[in-house]
Amino acid sequence: MVEKRDYYEILSVSRTAGKVEIDRAYRKLAIKFHPDSNRDDEDAVEKFKEASEAYEILSDPEKRERYNRFGHAGVEGAAHQFNSAEDIFEAFGDLFGGGMFGDLFGGRSAGGGRRRRSRRGADIKCNVTLTLEEAARGVSKDISFRRRVRCATCEGSGAAAGSHPETCTTCGGHGQVIQSAGILRVQTACPNCNGTGQQISQKCEDCRGSGLQHEKAELTVEIPAGVDDGMRVRLQNEGEASPDGGPPGDCYCFISVMPHPLFKRNNSDLILQLPISYTQAALGADIEVPTLDGPNSLQVNAGTQTGDVFTLKGQGIVDPRGGRAGDLLVQVFIEVPKKLSSEQEKLLRELADVEREAVLPHRKSFLEKLKTFFEPDEETQEKA
Repeated sequence: MVEKRDYYEILSVSRTAGKVEIDRAYRKLAIKFHPDSNRDDEDAVEKFKEASEAYEILSDPEKRERYNRFGHAGVEGAAHQFNSAEDIFEAFGDLFGGGMFGDLFGGRSAGGGRRRRSRRGADIKCNVTLTLEEAARGVSKDISFRRRVRCATCEGSGAAAGSHPETCTTCGGHGQVIQSAGILRVQTACPNCNGTGQQISQKCEDCRGSGLQHEKAELTVEIPAGVDDGMRVRLQNEGEASPDGGPPGDCYCFISVMPHPLFKRNNSDLILQLPISYTQAALGADIEVPTLDGPNSLQVNAGTQTGDVFTLKGQGIVDPRGGRAGDLLVQVFIEVPKKLSSEQEKLLRELADVEREAVLPHRKSFLEKLKTFFEPDEETQEKA
């Protein structure tokens, strides 16, 4: 099996490169290795596909974050399987059709001629707020948002009743105009019809010729267990309708997780700061600690110090990309009471008297160092 090359190496960009730099790097490779400029060169075709796969991962924030953390294993199956240049045109319709740098070469029909590709509908965004418990276990959420759908009055044509769209006279219905510069043929959207290939003389009153109208969508989205703040869930084909009969866009649900009163999250681990008493720390104790699944027993060892961390395996949050659940990290701190009963004060004073006679090892070591600090040794005094 041939090992995959690093995506950053393929595009010749650093791991801190921004979106604009990644776009620019892919544009150069797309021009260099495009099949139209490298006829009968299978190696160039493979490099074109390789660059397109790298661009698909690194241009998507979520896929890029997974790749940065887990490498190729983290994005396995996340990229399209590009079998031909036409597959790439379909995957990056916006990028090759007047988006980042115009349509460099245009689409190719089965017969080899140019054809106008239908544009994909726009993606839309909605926000979903979860509690930590919902994020940890997964939940069904009802969401609502506004999107543009095909106009029912004109059935998406944009033309008023009794009239029909006419072929654009500027581009001949292709929706694109082509300019040649050496071996490159730069194709851009027709300025007369905005890439639709059609002109409308009498526009539909309901959609004003756009072929689309607004609606309120209400859906139920299944949020997988383990999602974290800032992640997003993709609802395929639930975005806006295409203006010219292409596939609809997607809806992306951006996740926000509310702060929890007890737990803090670190990836798949949970952190709990737990107060314990002086006697529990000194003598040891079996105490009850909260988890997302209910109370759990924790054995605190005798001599526990403030800041010590105890681990409850598997009591964290499951990784949404697969794998075992994280752990619950319990960090203890010794809580000193602000008020004492008369009996507590009496017992502590008795303990204080005992401690004066038997100084604890750490404290004894500190006192010895302190004495040396303030009382220079004899050799130092003689030199003085």
